Amino acid sequence: MTARRSLPLDGPLDLVLTMRPFRHGGGDPTIRLARRDACRATRTPEGPASASFAVRPPLVEVEAWGPGARWCVEHAPALLGLRDDRAAFRPSDRVVRDLHRRLPGLRVGRSGAVVESIVPAVIEQKVTSDEAHRSYRKLVWAHGEPAPGPPGLRLPPSPQLLASLPYHALHRFGIERRRADTIRRACSYAHRLEEAAALPREAARRRLLALPGVGPWTAAVVAGAAFGDPDAVIVGDLHLPHLVSWTLAGEARGSDARMIELLEPYAGQRARVVRLIVAGGARPPAHYIRRRPRAIASI
Repeated sequence: MTARRSLPLDGPLDLVLTMRPFRHGGGDPTIRLARRDACRATRTPEGPASASFAVRPPLVEVEAWGPGARWCVEHAPALLGLRDDRAAFRPSDRVVRDLHRRLPGLRVGRSGAVVESIVPAVIEQKVTSDEAHRSYRKLVWAHGEPAPGPPGLRLPPSPQLLASLPYHALHRFGIERRRADTIRRACSYAHRLEEAAALPREAARRRLLALPGVGPWTAAVVAGAAFGDPDAVIVGDLHLPHLVSWTLAGEARGSDARMIELLEPYAGQRARVVRLIVAGGARPPAHYIRRRPRAIASI
């Protein structure tokens, strides 16, 4: 099945900045991103699909393939941030205002795909980005399937398959038992987790946090990608407090408490501010502790 749709643009759209929360490393086989063209594979409620997005102002051209093609096309405006209420964001700080002006194509999109967000988020717990991205990439190649359509992408592994695997089957991907059990548990409750996408923000967050192995960091990562929550600040990250403190206060080191304090004027839009800061490219002096990779698969 193929479906197509042309969506009107009400302003700039940068697909890399907007869809970055849906990509897990540069080699993620489920997605390809460029500023004006992107494609993504997903498992929809109606079945697997892949979709392409082409920014051709004043339109975005969307085409999708597979049993879930119609669902992808219908939900493309949310995914691309075309329903993002940017008018609610009125930066007063000069630095944030300049970032917002310089990066007008950054929008907050929502995938609505909770399990597809939670699996890589759990993999990213307590390891370096390179480790996590490598683990997720290997997992997709081993247990995903070719996605429908010409983009040549790969589907994320199905929740049913991941739930059925013994924990030690994930060890070879560099995922130890604690994270493996969380992934398997999340996938066994996939239906309940997917329901969270339709819940109010706080109720959705509570449902995520009710799952053993999911804490505030993971819940915020999932809320940002799956729910499109512009206020889902990620706490417990090794680098973000330093980056936010450096950008907003010129302080080379920061804490979660200091980051939250600096973001308080933007309550309701704090995650948007963090994404602008990350995309802005400024970095604090690199003298803070870096986490060393662990060779889990060789243990």
